[in-house]
Amino acid sequence: MSRSHQASRLNMQAFAQEGVPLIETTLLQNMERLAQEAQGLQPDSVVNWKASAELRPGSATEGDIWLHLEASTAVPLVCQRCMGIVSTPLEVNQWYRFVASEDIAMAEDDESEEDLLVMEPQFDLLAVLEDELLMALPLVPMHDECPAAPAMQAGEEALKDAVQDKPHPFASLAGLKKKGD
Repeated sequence: MSRSHQASRLNMQAFAQEGVPLIETTLLQNMERLAQEAQGLQPDSVVNWKASAELRPGSATEGDIWLHLEASTAVPLVCQRCMGIVSTPLEVNQWYRFVASEDIAMAEDDESEEDLLVMEPQFDLLAVLEDELLMALPLVPMHDECPAAPAMQAGEEALKDAVQDKPHPFASLAGLKKKGD
């Protein structure tokens, strides 16, 4: 079994007890939801990531399991200014605490500074990684400075002509006001 395969079915208790981090590289195209957001994705585009877990004193008799996830990648997205491709760096640096059930997670969520995850027999770490990368996507991807000036789609001359030829909607009211004076 490869480590990336284990990362999709991870025993978090054993992972935390071992204390050995997973340091991996995953192809971006293997993260289907994130790959759908990308434009012109290269087959060799990767996500470099590291996950480590530890046991901390807490509510459970063996202690609470904490997970630290770090990742970095660059995703090609469409610049909303020039409509060209912009390589958008994404970073993840997040801590999670595991709880026994969804009810506990809901009850503790408002008071917890950390994110809470529900303990599962085979935890899908890659799904959490992909979720975090999706949340790190910018709402409006843009170049800092576009390589080419954005072109007006409607045509600047046609827009100017339409504005000049269109009568002002209150022009007739001005004429009525003059008659009343």
